[in-house]
Amino acid sequence: MNKDQLFAFLQHITPQKTLSRLVGRVAECTNTSVKNVFIEQFIKKYNVDMSEAINEDPNSYRNFNEFFTRAIKPELRPIVEGEKAIACPADGAISQLGNIEYGTIYQAKGHSYSLTELLGGDAELSNQFLGGKFATVYLSPRDYHRVHMPLDGKLVKTIHVPGKLFSVNKVTAEQIPNVFARNERTVCIFDTAAGPMAVILVGAMIVASIETVWTGQVTPFSKNVQTWDYEKLANVELKKGDEMGRFKLGSTAIVLFGKDAVAWSESLSAETPTKMGMEFGQLQDA
Repeated sequence: MNKDQLFAFLQHITPQKTLSRLVGRVAECTNTSVKNVFIEQFIKKYNVDMSEAINEDPNSYRNFNEFFTRAIKPELRPIVEGEKAIACPADGAISQLGNIEYGTIYQAKGHSYSLTELLGGDAELSNQFLGGKFATVYLSPRDYHRVHMPLDGKLVKTIHVPGKLFSVNKVTAEQIPNVFARNERTVCIFDTAAGPMAVILVGAMIVASIETVWTGQVTPFSKNVQTWDYEKLANVELKKGDEMGRFKLGSTAIVLFGKDAVAWSESLSAETPTKMGMEFGQLQDA
């Protein structure tokens, strides 16, 4: 067993949700002697650039989660202009991107996963993305952890899918099959100028929570898949570049579009660094 296989094996035997809850409590701690040390050590370990933050003083944050989800100076993340231009949803790096082929999405060499499973088992919904495009963006611990809209969109529905909390880094993606379709996630479906768009916020090991701007913290009330129909519940419309969600302790965002709707930028490939707001692709002519 090599070190990558060992890392994957340890994730299987780790009490993922218990560990995540414990870390979440520490991350919400407001005790100065605890949270300041935690923040300072994190900045040092991951070489976090605080000059990009609106609030550059690490010790002024109420707790670690407030620091971790810190706002970035808007001028440092300009939103790509143009009606057909698609904005990158998050800082991080491309894990994979490409075509959704035969109802599956490429994860890593030797691993693909089911589109329908990713969307919580909704076959009718998955049909809207067959033959379309996917892009997976991995947010590392040092990155800006808010997720923004790739296009103007009206929220159609959200789906919360309970699941595991495996890590979502490159090593795990290469070692654990179906990791994105196994982990807990929140699926957000929007109606856009490109047709249906999905932005999927995938949980991971020690991610204390996922938030959306329309509900706040996503708190599941069931161990089953839950769906909220926003065409009946509320009118939620967001502009390109608007914040739509955030991670407390990082993870992955997956963006889906339907067939012939968009083309990804040719400059993008696996492991390409990304910045929120940069050009991610273009709408295709109908």
